[in-house]
Amino acid sequence: AAPISPNPSSFAVEEYLVHACGLTRPQALKASTKLSHLKSPAKPNAVLAFLSGLGLSGADAAAAVAKDPQLLCAKVDKTLAPLVDGLTGLGLSRSDIARLLSLTPDHFRRRAMLSRLQYYLPLFGSFHNFLRLLKNSSRLLYLNLDKVIKPNVVFLRECGLGDCDIAQLCIHAPRLLTANPERVWAMVACAEGIGVPRGSGMFREALHAVAFQSKEKIAAKVDYLKNTFRWSDAEASVAVRKYPRLLRKSKESLKRRAGFLFSEVRLEPVYIAYRPEILSYSMEGRLRPRYYVIKFLKQNGLLDRDLSLFYAVKMTEKVFAEKLICPHKEAAPHLAEDYATACKGEVSTNFRFR
Repeated sequence: AAPISPNPSSFAVEEYLVHACGLTRPQALKASTKLSHLKSPAKPNAVLAFLSGLGLSGADAAAAVAKDPQLLCAKVDKTLAPLVDGLTGLGLSRSDIARLLSLTPDHFRRRAMLSRLQYYLPLFGSFHNFLRLLKNSSRLLYLNLDKVIKPNVVFLRECGLGDCDIAQLCIHAPRLLTANPERVWAMVACAEGIGVPRGSGMFREALHAVAFQSKEKIAAKVDYLKNTFRWSDAEASVAVRKYPRLLRKSKESLKRRAGFLFSEVRLEPVYIAYRPEILSYSMEGRLRPRYYVIKFLKQNGLLDRDLSLFYAVKMTEKVFAEKLICPHKEAAPHLAEDYATACKGEVSTNFRFR
């Protein structure tokens, strides 16, 4: 919409928000309460023109104003333009800046934005990674860097995590950066408590697995694993240490995999305990279809070696096809189609075993 002429005597905030900014009537009514001091559309007109110059569409600008009506009161020359210049200096494109503004318009007009990005961008490795975290936790932009964020980062580094590890970990659990440092220390102790020491290759996974879970909840999950997979204390400890994400798996998914691996594949509990990653694969997309292929090949004398299901499910689709399907095109011309059908959750006649 075209800017409204800056005539104070005719300026009505709610109408301006509807006709110039594109807000809905309910949005405008709510936003106008925060802009009642405005006597002229001159400053809002300048802000809208600036947003348009950044590349924001009318809908994006309207959404930003609805989130933060006081954005319209920002000074373009003293606040918005210098910030954009600073962000450009950090390597952000105008489209990056527009996305950042759309996501957090209330922070965009604050001078601290620039100093925070100067810290976060090197830590997270890219603006894309930072944006992913920001979508999950806008607290990154207003918590105290020196009292909360930086102490947590320093501590995680002391635990053997590199900046890349911290970025990947916090994309999924951003509260590891924004939580009170004492809570982060407690979570690290909890990760060590499940048998994964600091500095080990699995520590990042362990920390993610236990993050913001109580000791009681973790203990209950371990008990469930022991009962479901018939594991001893030692076997459960091995499984969790090798694959900490077990603690995040739903009970239903674990129960289904246990039923399949015990009843159909006939695996022993100890075998699964020492290869717990097998529980990470999709039942329909990986475990069951590949088991059917192996069983078919064995029953028809087409497999000249003892191939474990665990070895088979770890293969990429390309390698699996090259090793177990393509070599049998003549003897089993239907195998590729049967496998594809099984991956869709259906079972072909050839895969109905007695």
